[in-house]
Amino acid sequence: MSFGIDNLPYGVFSRRGESPRVGVRFEDRVLDLAAALGDEVFLAPSLNPFMARGRQAWTETRARIQDVLRGGAEQHLIPLDQVTLHLPFEVADYVDFYCSIDHASNVGKIFRPNSEPLTPNWRHLPIGYHGRAGTVVVSGTPVRRPNGQLKAGVFGPCERLDIEAELGFVVGVPSELGSPAGAFEDHVFGVTLLNDWSARDIQAWEYVPLGPFLGKSFATSISPWITPLEALPRVPGPAQDPEPLDYLRRGADWGLDIAVEVWLNGEIVSRPPYASMYWTPDQMLAHMTVNGASLRTGDLFASGTISGPEREERGSLIELTWNGTDPIKLAGGETRGFLQDGDTVTLRATAGDLTLGEVSGTIG
Repeated sequence: MSFGIDNLPYGVFSRRGESPRVGVRFEDRVLDLAAALGDEVFLAPSLNPFMARGRQAWTETRARIQDVLRGGAEQHLIPLDQVTLHLPFEVADYVDFYCSIDHASNVGKIFRPNSEPLTPNWRHLPIGYHGRAGTVVVSGTPVRRPNGQLKAGVFGPCERLDIEAELGFVVGVPSELGSPAGAFEDHVFGVTLLNDWSARDIQAWEYVPLGPFLGKSFATSISPWITPLEALPRVPGPAQDPEPLDYLRRGADWGLDIAVEVWLNGEIVSRPPYASMYWTPDQMLAHMTVNGASLRTGDLFASGTISGPEREERGSLIELTWNGTDPIKLAGGETRGFLQDGDTVTLRATAGDLTLGEVSGTIG
């Protein structure tokens, strides 16, 4: 597991008394890019100005960073324990998808036990919903248990608080309203680990007929590090039946070989495999923009819960515990159906020999 020269995720950091600026993670240090490269774009408190420069600039800058690090650059490397990490980019819009056939099947069996688990449209398009960009927070931010309507006439704190282990995709290059988004790699800068916190009881009561709202909009946590697309090992996406419509047909291998771990209070409770995701991120982007919707620098779209076919590969507590009826057994005899106050959830992931930055949150 490595934050070596083949990884180099971007983030935003600050030291005491200094303004936030852009850096790159290298081993257990941060490379101060403004100082190392002499480029004022990295003095910005977010990645947005740099991401807007586009793919050629991203590629050239990555090569420059690798050259600088091979030459030493000790004077520009700052130990991680001397910095504070911030939200790495300004989130423009946020869309969450539902791209794991195993997750969708499991949830369908829980909520519709006497009918087909997948909805009739599921195999024809990547289902998604528009989230709330203003509640995307950086790893380490406490998550307050949300209040809401739990059923008819009942208001109070969520009793079925859950997580969803996901991968987020960060848009760098915008597209104009009504114009095609173009090639996936022309627009998407990189990926980040993402936890879509979910209030299952609020969600269950409110989601018919328009889908998730308050049950999802109170907090979404992301890693402070954005891993460039170039660093990630790609694999073919799973076979799809029926064959997707022309605009959703894959033009390249954008399946990603990423192994995720879900940690609850210091124990691994699940290992979801991203490579099993039915819909790939290029298809998500194509569907998100096919109606003429524009892209903006800082748009974030997420994969939906990453789950595999086995119980130990499920990426949400509602699946792991079968809606709370088969609790997780933790060390010391504790059990969990859904999250309790004080619980800490951490997502970690590896892509081949690379480590993606973790995302963590504690329930307040």
